[in-house]
Parts: sequence; C-alpha cells; structure tokens
Amino acid sequence: MLRPHLTWLNCRIAHVILPAIMNSSSQNLALQRYRRMAWITLAAVYFLILVGASVRASGAGMGCPDWPTCFGQWIPPTSEAQLPSNYQEIYADLGYAETRFNVVKTWTEYMNRLIGVTIGLLIFLTAVFSWFCRQHDASIFKASVAAFLMVGFQGWLGAQVVGSNLQPGMITLHMLVALAIVGTLLFALAQSRRGIMAAQPVTKIDNRFETWLYIVLVLTVLQVAMGTQVREMTDFISKAQGEELRSSWIEAMPWFFYVHRSFSAVVLFANLWLAWLLISSLGWRHTLTRLTLGMIAIIAMSVLSGATLGHLGMPALVQPTHLLAASLLFGTQFLIWMSYRHSRDRRGSSLPADRDVAESGQPTA
Repeated sequence: MLRPHLTWLNCRIAHVILPAIMNSSSQNLALQRYRRMAWITLAAVYFLILVGASVRASGAGMGCPDWPTCFGQWIPPTSEAQLPSNYQEIYADLGYAETRFNVVKTWTEYMNRLIGVTIGLLIFLTAVFSWFCRQHDASIFKASVAAFLMVGFQGWLGAQVVGSNLQPGMITLHMLVALAIVGTLLFALAQSRRGIMAAQPVTKIDNRFETWLYIVLVLTVLQVAMGTQVREMTDFISKAQGEELRSSWIEAMPWFFYVHRSFSAVVLFANLWLAWLLISSLGWRHTLTRLTLGMIAIIAMSVLSGATLGHLGMPALVQPTHLLAASLLFGTQFLIWMSYRHSRDRRGSSLPADRDVAESGQPTA
C-alpha cells in the first residue's frame, strides 16, 4: 500500500519541484550572462568618455565639420588633395569659418564616431541579454532598453554639437547625457546584483555611515558642478588665447577655479572617513568596503590629475584623465548607493543569486 503513495510523491517532485529548480538555475545563468555583458558595456562606455575627452583636449572636435559624414564622405580623406579645391568656401557658407583639413584631427574624430557606433551595438546586446532577466526583475529590462534609446538621442545630440561648432554648453549637455547612460546601465546592473548584496548584510554597519554617504554624494555633486564650470571656462579661454598659450590659461581662471581646486581636499577626506566607517564595522572583504576603497583611488587620481593641470600649465594629455576620473567617481558612488540599499533591504531572499552567494561564500560579478 505504501508504494502507490511513493509513486505519487515522486511524480509531484518531478512535476513541481524539479521544474522550479531548473527555472531557478536558468534565471541564475541569465543573470550571470547579463552582468558580464553589462560590465563589458560599462567599460566600453567609459573608454568612449576617455576618447571623447581626448578629442576635445586635442582640439580635434571639428576634425569632421559635418555629421554623420566626414567632409561629405563616409570614409574620410587621407589628404587635402582628395577634397574639392573650394572646400573651405563650402564650409564657410555653412557657418564653419577657417575650416582646414588636418589628417590627424580628422581621423581622430572619425575613430571617436566609430567607437560610438560600437558602443551603441554593445548597449543593444545588453538590452537583448536583459530580456531573459524579466522574471527576476522587470526593471533590468526596462532600464537596459532605456539606455539603448538614450544612445540614439546621444547620437542626435552629437550632430547638434557639430552643428553648433562645439558650443561649450552643447558639449556639456553631451557629457551629461553620457553620464545619464552610465547611471541607467548601473541601475540595471545593481538590480541584477541585488540578490548578491542581500546575502551580504549590513546589520553591523556604523550608524553614521548612511548620513555620511549622503553627505559625500552632495559634496561630489558640488565638486562636479564646479568642475563643469571650470571646463567651460577653459574652452572659452582656449579660444581667446589659443593653444600656444596653454601654460597661461590658469592665470585667466575666475575665482571658482580655486574653490574647485581646494574643495577636492574636502571631498577626499570625507570619503576617507566613509571608508573608515565601513572597514571598522564590516571589514575589508565586504563589497561595500571594496567599492569605497576603489572610489578613494579614483578620487586620488582626480586630485593628482587636477593638481598637474593647475601647476604644470594645463597639459593636454592630463585633461582626459581628469574628466575620466570624475565620470568614474560618479559611477562608483551611484553603485555604492544602490548596493547599500540592497544590502540594507534584505527583501527578496529567495532570489537565485542569493543561493549562489550562500553556497560559495563569495559574490559573483
């Protein structure tokens, strides 16, 4: 009489429990693949920010005076002889005075555009990978698709930047949209990692940490805002004085440049205190501690590059590093904030990623 009951139980296991386990495993694999793709895409976006900053610092932004073509061609010329003899007059009529072909600047800007197209393809693939994470969290898919749509807007805005002949306000807006794309991708990535962070509780964290986290975020926003103003002033001075007088640009800077330079010390020490609160309460191995230490390294790079710009005559090679550090700082702080929320709110403990962390003892990517 017992055997029929055992058979019934085995059938229930096969039809209910095993599919649930397989579905959980499938979701976990989809999350791992998505996180891997998202990290690759984020690294590529930051590389594009570095390349774009290099284009701006080298004065190659108008290396292609039209968009999406370059000197009217999909593949730009390699010599001035390949252009019409009156090409300068043609572009002067379009509002681009003193257009002069420079093969280095032209191909620098063209490579920047090619990298931008590649980034668009990567973000599209990230959106495709996010489709398989819908059951885990629908916001992952929505944010990934939003990032892809924002890339389309960014491409249109790039055309407006060229059309405005590199107006500083348009360039700043172009940069802010790039950071918005980074923030959207980071949000999706953080949502895909919330099971990992929920498995790393912050019950023993110092009570002052959350307050200081928001203080640090406000300080960073203020510092980045001042840095944006300094960068626009640098563009204005460079046009007025020319690249050959780069070493004298600092003398023409307004008062907020010196406030921006001094305020970096406040940002650095505030973040050092934040890191100490984490180390003393959570130890060195917690993800929040590691992210915060990485943030301090980024701030150190920003301070060092900023000091080099201020004291060594604004070297062009250092400008992209300083801008990249500011962008990385924004991304790291956003990820810390999201990760802290997921560690603090331990809801969703049945997520597939939670079991992976519990079994291995180490968080996955």
